[in-house]
Amino acid sequence: MSLTAEQLGEVIRAGVPMAEDIGFTVDEAGPGFARARLVFSERLIRPGGTLSGPVQMALADAAMYAAVMASIGQVEMAVTSNLSINFLEKPAPADLIAEATVLRRGRRIAFCEVRLLSPGEADGEEVLVAHVTGSYALPRQR
Repeated sequence: MSLTAEQLGEVIRAGVPMAEDIGFTVDEAGPGFARARLVFSERLIRPGGTLSGPVQMALADAAMYAAVMASIGQVEMAVTSNLSINFLEKPAPADLIAEATVLRRGRRIAFCEVRLLSPGEADGEEVLVAHVTGSYALPRQR
């Protein structure tokens, strides 16, 4: 059963209440893809005026979760088994976007990639601020 972006956001916020705390939303979803957003808040900034690393990782992880569920349906027991992040640029103090894609899905694991994007300073064009790879362990099918 495929889920809409709105349904994915609701499932994630219900199962992971912290998603509500960081302003997590799902803007778009399709088979194996999710575009999610972290709504900017001053509470998410670290010294230096940038969004904190843990908040960026939380967005990436939740976006992978959304992409996995967009691929296989509402399976809350899919869990993160690996997450690796490379911080490339300092994100602007603005909404942060995550574009998550399931690269390969097997019976027991899904491999994902996430691009974290921030508005550019001059032209507003999105800038790649972090690259994330990860995997989700999938529950046994009965």
